Amino acid sequence: MISEDRFAFGQGISVAVVDDHPLFRDGVCQSLVEDGFEIAGIGGSADDAVYLAETLLPELMLLDLSMPGGGLEAVRRVVPICPVTKLVVLTVSEDHETVMQALKLGASGYILKGVQGEELASILRSIHSGQTYITPALATELLLEADGAGDGEDAPGVLALLTGREREILDQLSSGASNKQIARALDLSEKTVKHHMSNILAKLQVKNRVEAALYAERARGRAGDD
Repeated sequence: MISEDRFAFGQGISVAVVDDHPLFRDGVCQSLVEDGFEIAGIGGSADDAVYLAETLLPELMLLDLSMPGGGLEAVRRVVPICPVTKLVVLTVSEDHETVMQALKLGASGYILKGVQGEELASILRSIHSGQTYITPALATELLLEADGAGDGEDAPGVLALLTGREREILDQLSSGASNKQIARALDLSEKTVKHHMSNILAKLQVKNRVEAALYAERARGRAGDD
């Protein structure tokens, strides 16, 4: 069953929510509406995801993995027909191979169910702004593969290029904090945090927050081995 406007509300970021568990799906929708998002449509299968992407062009789409047709298949099908929509997997699966596959297929985020409503809203806003997000606990698992790739041999040395404040922000980032949470913890404005984050990405020569966090963890591991 597809609904295109049941939760339509306001002028916020438009989101389509595709999950075959109605109670969970409706709870997510209600929470996002309360945080200022617009629910463009809801569905319960990979076919629904494709239809919603083609007809509504939502800015974000949340996808379950275990729904009919499969969430990964939905990502594979939606990316080429609607590249403007950022796809976010919202699931119970903690399998790091599935995480990697979702990202390789084009997903912009991988979030575990159980996340609090306010945190989900913050994460989705960061993804909407162009960042990539993986639940921190899963990012640690991905580190094992990243470490085996041989990148970052001089990671501890490169981290020395960061200022004290940038290292503080990177530590917060590695723990899974959003820009808003980092700003609160360090008594900074979000604008200042974003400025520092841009410098961090440039100095580490990485593309996004996830890569920066993995880089930092890899650097700590190498430093501990020395």
